[in-house]
Amino acid sequence: MSGLAAKGTIEEVAITLNRLTIKDWPEHEKPRERLFKVGAQALSDAELVAILLGTGTSRETALDVAKRLMHWGEANYGPGLGFLTEASKQELMSLSGIGMAKAARLKACAEIHRRLLKPEHYLTPRVAVTCGRDVYELLKGDMEQLDREQVWILMLNVRNHLIHREVISVGSLDTSVVHPREIFKNCIKRSAAAVILAHNHPSGEAAPSDDDIRMTKRIIEAGKIVGITVLDHVIIGRGQYISLRESFAGWFTW
Repeated sequence: MSGLAAKGTIEEVAITLNRLTIKDWPEHEKPRERLFKVGAQALSDAELVAILLGTGTSRETALDVAKRLMHWGEANYGPGLGFLTEASKQELMSLSGIGMAKAARLKACAEIHRRLLKPEHYLTPRVAVTCGRDVYELLKGDMEQLDREQVWILMLNVRNHLIHREVISVGSLDTSVVHPREIFKNCIKRSAAAVILAHNHPSGEAAPSDDDIRMTKRIIEAGKIVGITVLDHVIIGRGQYISLRESFAGWFTW
């Protein structure tokens, strides 16, 4: 038995010694060098992740670890790189070859991506929020990956320019509770002429529920009483949205 164990150990060492690291690859095959030569857009997801990881293990290159990570992400969160946002750092660190530093780089990259999706120019008075697509583009970076329902409000001036946005309710996995008083109290404080509601569906599906419809009608009526127009209610799913104003135009006053 000891001889077999020793033989196995020698074979493992031989595999490790004979395996080429990324440093030994031809220049045109190294992910980092390829990025500078052909551009980041030409690299595969695994190559980009390998660059973030930086190093592999004694038995795997960084690209091997990245490919294994991609397979794990697809199995648990679906295809693509969305798992970098959804997976916890503990989940990432549970994978062989990914320690605290690598998990931190991956999560930092996901957060940078989320922040880059925020069109901060919307916060200037030169840009108006005029349709459901505008609302979706403004909030998708904050709301698409949330695991709890949140209700946001966008406060607008008389020209539909955004003057403030805020979260007014954090709910559970599939529901959130919001009272018209909380919405219009803050709108009055900021002298908003109109307001747009938005909330997410953690399930990823943007279709409105019966509760969504009842809440929207209730808030529209409350807005008429206080003199603040409710322009829209946008429901944000994963990669999709539904504007209730565009679906039920008769409810809203534009």
